[in-house]
Amino acid sequence: MSDRLADLTHALIDAARAAGADSADAIAVDGTSISIDVRQGALEQAERAEQIEIGLRVLVGRQQACVSASDIKPETLRTMAERAVTMAREAPEDPHAGLADPAQLARDWDVAALDLADPTPEPAPSALEEEARRAEAAALAVAGVSQVQSASAAYGRRAVHLAATNGFSGGYARTDHGVSCVAITGEGKRMERDAHGESRLHWADMPDAEWIGRLAAERTVARAGARRPKTGAYPVIYDERIASSLVGHLLQAASGSAVVRGASWLRDAMDTQVLPSGLSILEDPQRPRTSGSRPFDAEGLPTSPRAIVEDGILRSWTLDLATGRKLGLPSTANAARGTSAPPSPSVTNIALTQGVQSKEELMAEIGTGFLVTSLIGSSINPNTGDYSRGASGFWIENGEIAYPVNECTLAGNLHDILRSIRPANDARPHLSRVVPSLLVEGLTLAGS
Repeated sequence: MSDRLADLTHALIDAARAAGADSADAIAVDGTSISIDVRQGALEQAERAEQIEIGLRVLVGRQQACVSASDIKPETLRTMAERAVTMAREAPEDPHAGLADPAQLARDWDVAALDLADPTPEPAPSALEEEARRAEAAALAVAGVSQVQSASAAYGRRAVHLAATNGFSGGYARTDHGVSCVAITGEGKRMERDAHGESRLHWADMPDAEWIGRLAAERTVARAGARRPKTGAYPVIYDERIASSLVGHLLQAASGSAVVRGASWLRDAMDTQVLPSGLSILEDPQRPRTSGSRPFDAEGLPTSPRAIVEDGILRSWTLDLATGRKLGLPSTANAARGTSAPPSPSVTNIALTQGVQSKEELMAEIGTGFLVTSLIGSSINPNTGDYSRGASGFWIENGEIAYPVNECTLAGNLHDILRSIRPANDARPHLSRVVPSLLVEGLTLAGS
């Protein structure tokens, strides 16, 4: 399949040149996905999708345009190229648009070392159905579970190839396996639910389906009888499963796209303190068997580790070529793209420095506070960092979980929140975002 995708991208580039493009890049993506859902022990839904998509970006001078299609006939490629060149000639000039200089391109990479694609055969739908059944059965076996809303198993494989008139040509494949379960406890207005899901690139790394279903059920049962907490300012612990959302707000604000628009609460924060001293956010796009890994970015630049935040100090924006040119900086090789739009900056795998205390030790230290396990909705002011999110979780008294809570809102400002975080030591290393539970002092909690 990689040869087929390479041939498609080179055919698109040739068609673009013939149509009058000064330069061009092309991307071809071949994807297969299978999803199986069961309910009450019976197959509820089975889906399989297979598709090849192609995308072409052309430049006429500093004018650019993008087109995409899912038809790969030769006449379609010619029509795409002609249409893209016509569109580019009508587009406004962008002084920052353009491909990478050949000297910047990745030349040698080892896709095998990243181990992104499971070499085992595609799982049979019946095998995925059995995994989903096992997860559902394990959840239903937990006392207090009234029903399982959904139990699912899925598989996907995606191959991508990128080529450009600057001489770059490269591709790689990635697989993913997943099992998830959503359980419900209670009835009517007293109904509560929770979930758990796991995904891995390789099936051999997947945890047992029964464990996934049982954990979803235990989380759900623990939420029975949830009530609103009292309004006030309290210490808040973001559970590991949702703590990456806080770091995600910082990463979004450090994106070159936001910075060049002036729509970032970090726009004037370079080389200033954004996290407590001792904490860093490191990006590593070459971690083996990790979903965010890639040997090169969507503009053909070689990827490498970097520090986004170092010892609490913001050290780097996340840039592709265009945003880097606008800021007078080199790309950080973080370009990502689909088939229908030009590249834009996006992070790969990140890790926040872990602490030395467990989540339970942080709970014992604060005495009274709020353990957040779920976030609902979002109201974030991108210019000021004002933060407001619906939340649910558990009330902490005397350092231990006292009762479940729901229907409350957390509010603060991301400048203050992130400069006060204290990490636990419970981050899961297989995730693309390795972020432990986080203690935040003094958030405003709006409840009853």
